[in-house]
Amino acid sequence: MATCGEVLVHLLERYGVDHVFGIPGVHTVELYRGLARSSIRHVTPRHEQGAGFMADGYARTSGKPGVCFIITGPGMTNITTAMGQAYADSIPMLVISSVQARSQLGGGRGKLHELPNQSALVAGVAAFSQP
Repeated sequence: MATCGEVLVHLLERYGVDHVFGIPGVHTVELYRGLARSSIRHVTPRHEQGAGFMADGYARTSGKPGVCFIITGPGMTNITTAMGQAYADSIPMLVISSVQARSQLGGGRGKLHELPNQSALVAGVAAFSQP
């Protein structure tokens, strides 16, 4: 049986995604396991903001959406500048971020990389965000 990460990567392939930008992390392991059996090329920057700007540049030059895999918390805060630039210029970017279990969102329990409200963080730089 396929994992959620494998299914998501397969879906991205079917939509013609051929590059993904991001830094592997504890919250995105299943996405990267899906990439291991995929034709999608992964590009690893040194910083999540770099991943966002790479995806932005890729979208501008290829005409395809730029796709990023980002961990919750610091990964998401780091990519928001690039998301804002792409959003302001109507550049298609898909940022897939991990989150904690819905029952644990905003609980203030000190979960690893917990944000009080990740969707609210990106509300001004994204057309859509849902936990």
